[in-house]
Amino acid sequence: MRVTELGALCFGVVVGWVTYRTLIRRSDRAALTDISAVIAAVGGGAVTGLFKSPTLFAWYSIGLLGGFLMYFVLFWIFNGNKKLGEVMGGPKANDGRDF
Repeated sequence: MRVTELGALCFGVVVGWVTYRTLIRRSDRAALTDISAVIAAVGGGAVTGLFKSPTLFAWYSIGLLGGFLMYFVLFWIFNGNKKLGEVMGGPKANDGRDF
């Protein structure tokens, strides 16, 4: 797999995950701000496309996935499993659901 293919894969993972979380999230707070994150990621990819270099898009996408994963891991370390579960769409600690 070349860097351009790997980059496209990374880009698809991040945009797909953010879009999925925007659509599946159970809170009323998921709105324009979450969709703007998808638009920003796609816009960044479009800007790198203006330079006519597939390698730039690939490295942008790899960096996007790297930053996404780094934020996820740091959030988990600093906030623990319970808070991470809430942010990822799980039940809140006091909402009475047991799953």
